[in-house]
Parts: sequence; C-alpha cells; structure tokens
Amino acid sequence: MIDGFGVGSLPDAAAWGDTGANTLKHVMEQAAPDLENLTEMGLMNILGLPGSVDEPIACFGKMREVSAGKDTTTGHWEIAGLPVTKPFPTYPNGFPPELIAEFERETGLEVIGNKPASGTAIIEELGAEHLRTGKLIVYTSADSVFQIAAHEAVYPPTELWHICRIARRLLKGEHAVARVIARPFVGTPGAFTRTGNRRDFSVDPFGPTLLDVLRDHGVSTWGIGKIEDIFNHRGLSWSNHAAGNPACLDTLVDVLKNPKFSGLAFVNLVDTDSAFGHRRDVPGYANALKEIDERVPEIMRLLGDDGLLIFVSDHGCDPAFKGSDHTREYTPLLVWGLGCREGVDLGTRDSFADVSATLLEAFGVPNTLAGTSFLDRIALED
Repeated sequence: MIDGFGVGSLPDAAAWGDTGANTLKHVMEQAAPDLENLTEMGLMNILGLPGSVDEPIACFGKMREVSAGKDTTTGHWEIAGLPVTKPFPTYPNGFPPELIAEFERETGLEVIGNKPASGTAIIEELGAEHLRTGKLIVYTSADSVFQIAAHEAVYPPTELWHICRIARRLLKGEHAVARVIARPFVGTPGAFTRTGNRRDFSVDPFGPTLLDVLRDHGVSTWGIGKIEDIFNHRGLSWSNHAAGNPACLDTLVDVLKNPKFSGLAFVNLVDTDSAFGHRRDVPGYANALKEIDERVPEIMRLLGDDGLLIFVSDHGCDPAFKGSDHTREYTPLLVWGLGCREGVDLGTRDSFADVSATLLEAFGVPNTLAGTSFLDRIALED
C-alpha cells in the first residue's frame, strides 16, 4: 500500500474539490523520479504516460473508490472488502464545544486549537503555548480525524496514547470519527518536529474484512506499519508497527525471509502521504517513490514461485495540488508473480474491493465480502 498515491481524478472529484488532481502524473511531470522497476511493471502504462513500456512484466490497471470518502480508513477498509457507504463525520468548523468540554472533563486537561489545520503548521502556531501551559493541541482536517498533538517532554508517548484512548471512548454515535490520532512532537519553538511515536486509534470495522475472513480460514495475516491501527488490531496474526517507509520495507524483507511466514503480508508505506503529500512537497514525494522502487527487486526475489506482489493505494494526496488534504482519485493496481501472466491490462476496476476478492480466491477461501476477483485474468493456466 503506497499511501496517498492517486492516478487521476474520479468522476465525482468535483464534489470533493479535487477536479484536476493526478498524483502520479504531476509528480512525474514536475520531478521525474527514476522509477525503473515500477515502470517495468507497468506503472506508467496505467495512464499512458511517457515511459510506458511495450511489454510490462506485471498486470496493471486502476481502481475506482465506491466508498463515501477519501481517507485512510475508508480506502483500506474497501481494499479489504468492506466499502464504507455512509461517510464518517467531519468537522470543518472544529468540534462542538460540548464535545470538547466532555473531553476536558474526562482527561482533566484543557484544549487549545480545535480547528482544521496542517499538523506541522499547528504545532508551530501553538507549540510554545502548549509548552508553557500544558494544554493539549486538538485539531482536525478534511478527514474524519480527532488529532491530539503534545510535546514528548510534556506528555510522554504512552501518556498521550492513554489520552487518545479516552477520546476514542468518547467519540461514538454521531461523533464516531474514523480515527483518533496521537501526534507527538519534540524540539523548541521554531524547530518543532513530529516523531515516529504516532498512533492511530480507529473505530472498529463495522463488518468482517479480508483480514478477519482469512484468519477464520486458517490463513496467517501479517500487518506492517499502521495496518494494526487502521483495523483496530482486528484480524491480524502478527503485527509490527514500524514507523516510516524504510523501516516498513526492512520489516517486510525480514518477514519474507522468515521460514514461518505464510499467508498475507499487508504493508502500509505512509511517507508518500504523511511526510510529503500533505505538505505538498513534490521532490520529497518523488524521492519516497524512488526509495520504494529500489526495493522492488529484493521483494520479488524473496516471494518464491507461488508469491504474489500487489501494489495499491487508499486515495490520492497530490503534492502538486491546492490545499493540504487527500485528493479523490483513482488508485493504481500492479500485480506481479512468477505464476502470473505479464502485461495484462486490467482496465478500471469497479471497486478497491476487487483486490480482496482476488486474494480470497488465490487462498482458496470463499468470498463473502464485496468485490469481483480478477484472478482468472492474471493467473497462468497451469
């Protein structure tokens, strides 16, 4: 999962203010990263961009999001066979005073902020006041999130996580936001930086997901990065909350080398989204893609004869677009394996959930979730 990696505006993008967004196209036009391996797989062929290859070694296509949203939770759940038809609540004017008052009563702490904001901008704006008063910085975004920022010298990460669990308990019913996010930071005024001790406290999936179904049928499920947070620790046999793309990719390589590994490894590569997409940093985004690309051959070598490598995304986050929010886009689909055909154009899939349906069929598990399998299009006949 390359987080926040879109391939062009969805037909309903205007309703989200995202007409013209195209993460892949704009990054390639403005920064031209050398994505040798992803290009060979067929990444540029998805949009017919310069660099498209005549004989891609993978199957390729793009996917339409049917869920009502463009956030992390919605995208991941749909990929896992659980589309979200009712959008999670958002707060463009901040959270209601009565909700903030209840949070302050339960935690015994006062709040500052309470508005939509960029995470890096709001700690620069309010970090000094937070250090002086101990008040929690609460903010949101265009997504359904209740974010709490605190300096690690004032509230150590474990204490901030406890505060977030209190918020998660309070945020239910009409205020059941998709995620409560701990945003710890360090440094001094003018030089604050966020740390790798972020944690997401998600609402529990409202139905079974790919992870649940696979585990129920005896298939091991391995989560890497913030997968455990997104699914509220449900359906996973094993998890490693590695922070940042290099650590997540290293963990994936270790898992693939582990003789006990079998089943599904679900990896979230978050830096494209959180470190560069939201900050509208095109060069940084391009470099993050290049770092992913450089690890592809190693991952392929470790998959073995019956392995399957699938690159997807949960939404767009076009670093060349206006604002700082996610973008409502199609997402890429690249599928490679030694037992797969090469160069099959999978076209535009009707739902992210087609990935879940395909994986269930590949594992020999009946599909009781959403989506249509494309396994027959990619698998060699023998």
